[in-house]
Amino acid sequence: MEAADVALVVIPLLAVVAPLLARGLGRWVRIPVVVFELMLGIVAGPSLLGWVHPNEFSDRLADLGLAMLFFVAGTEIQTSALRGRTGRNATLGWLVSLVVGVGLGWLIAPGEAAVILGVAMASTALGTLLPILRDARELDTPFGHSVSALGAVGEFGPLIAISVFLGTRSPGAASAVLAVFAVVAGLAIWYGIRGPHGALHKFVNATLHTSGQFAIRVVFLLLAALLALSLALEVDFLLGAFVAGLVWRLLIRDAKREDQEAVESKVEAIAFGFLVPVFFINTGVSFDLAALLADPRLLAVLGVGFAALFVVRGVPSMLAAPVGASRRDRISIGLMGATGLPIIVAVTAIGVAEGYLTTGLAAALVGAGMLSVLVFPLVAMSLRGGVPVATALADDDA
Repeated sequence: MEAADVALVVIPLLAVVAPLLARGLGRWVRIPVVVFELMLGIVAGPSLLGWVHPNEFSDRLADLGLAMLFFVAGTEIQTSALRGRTGRNATLGWLVSLVVGVGLGWLIAPGEAAVILGVAMASTALGTLLPILRDARELDTPFGHSVSALGAVGEFGPLIAISVFLGTRSPGAASAVLAVFAVVAGLAIWYGIRGPHGALHKFVNATLHTSGQFAIRVVFLLLAALLALSLALEVDFLLGAFVAGLVWRLLIRDAKREDQEAVESKVEAIAFGFLVPVFFINTGVSFDLAALLADPRLLAVLGVGFAALFVVRGVPSMLAAPVGASRRDRISIGLMGATGLPIIVAVTAIGVAEGYLTTGLAAALVGAGMLSVLVFPLVAMSLRGGVPVATALADDDA
């Protein structure tokens, strides 16, 4: 059998096993499903058992899974959280993280690699944090608004930085092209806010439980259109996916509440039931464990990278804490802000493809991101005194 044929069977099998392991072990240790997906990919991949090898089919499907992850993150953005003091401080904190991250990255690997390291360390895994906040009933609290703002800036900011500094164009030309994308995206967002959507909402309602499934078809059309625009303009395709999610949220915001929930459930079923697990498992398959274990310096980079995520991203994230927040809440917000993985995976993949990073260094950075997802939310919510994180992560993980 060809590699793609084997992957077609093994990856869905691993996707089923991952939540079973998370639920079974959740009685003793609270581990996110995404960590199991990555670990199972590593075990089944060339690094250990060799059941699955990287191939074009699974790579393309994984790209779509990553796009869906950012689309869902876009739909979950609370624009109100980005206004006023919280939004300003979240943006300031991200800029500080980027500058410090690039500076630290320059000490490890001067040149373009420093930008990659800085962008990776300045990211926040919004898609991972939102389900935790939602299940802890923290989305509408000042704490939740702060974390949502950090997550929005911590995903959107790195995407802008990737498009400007890590593309094929000069920064000036890339900024001009990005401005064109911003104009088109702005028009789409304006239509989402101001346009008449009555007929759309009626048709969505009429086809919710039929084979028409108009809402889901519009979701994928919108996603495909903005991905195509991103690729045509040669900006990072995740930026298009993120904006597509934001536009869809605006298009559907005035529909009946039960219709919104039904569509959201269907989109999440496709994303987290199928495409997103493929992305994380495929990331594990591509993980260069042999290079990581063969060089003690890379293991040291993993440990330093894990600590650096809190120093570079977590400490500046505390600027977005609500007025009067306790020290425990500020530390919790910092830990949540320092939780990063999808952007780290995406930006290190660019670094490897362009020859700026070795596969071993990329593996060390992804490993640091895996540890952040495993440790930081657990400690943050324990300090916060919220509901058990295991429930949020095992039942609705991103």
